Amino acid sequence: MSTQEKARALMMRHYQLIKNRQQSMLGRAGEELGLPGEVSHYWNPIQGKIDPTARMTYDRSNATMS
Repeated sequence: MSTQEKARALMMRHYQLIKNRQQSMLGRAGEELGLPGEVSHYWNPIQGKIDPTARMTYDRSNATMS
C-alpha cells in the first residue's frame, strides 16, 4: 500500500470508530428512555463529515487505563 492509501485507510477506520461509538451511545440512551429502535439509529453526517462536536464527544480520549 502506498502512503496515501494507508492514510486513507487510517482515516476511514477512525471515522468508523467514531460512528460506532456514537451509535452505541445513542442506542443505550434510547433504550433507557424507551424509544423505538429506529430512533436510536440516527446518523446524519453532512457531506460525509462528522460534526466537530460529535467528533470531540465520541473520539478517543487521552485517558489511559493503569
